[in-house]
Amino acid sequence: MRGGGRRLGRKTSHRLAMLRTMANQLVEHQRIRTTLAKAKELKPIAEKMVSLGKRGTIEARKKAASFLRTDDALHRVFTEMAERYKLREGGYTRLMHLPARQKDGAKMAVIEYVDREGEIWPAKPPRPNQNLPKQLYPLAAQAAMRGKSS
Repeated sequence: MRGGGRRLGRKTSHRLAMLRTMANQLVEHQRIRTTLAKAKELKPIAEKMVSLGKRGTIEARKKAASFLRTDDALHRVFTEMAERYKLREGGYTRLMHLPARQKDGAKMAVIEYVDREGEIWPAKPPRPNQNLPKQLYPLAAQAAMRGKSS
């Protein structure tokens, strides 16, 4: 059984450089259009960047800086995106299929971060984490928890 992800028709160094650039563009623009295979390879990387941003430690910043290409993207991950996803435990990205590309018939997709301004479909609300203090929950999540415990 083969492991290690898709090769995408490129050598290792080219593939990693492409994924780094795509991750950087996704953080900067919050939404990019690419082929389905590239989007599927990018999704775990994009999720990991948000997880590192939420962690907020120096080690996490160094790890993210080794992958992201610009300081602006790094700053955005550790400030804006970490704050936006502090109550969400995963599922930071969404992959939407598009019609095939006219030129070569390649399957296309849009990969985007959820819970951003101007998104077409709103994301499902995050499930409440039982380990977090109740002050961090939005009012709707607190009301949902009260309804379940009664």
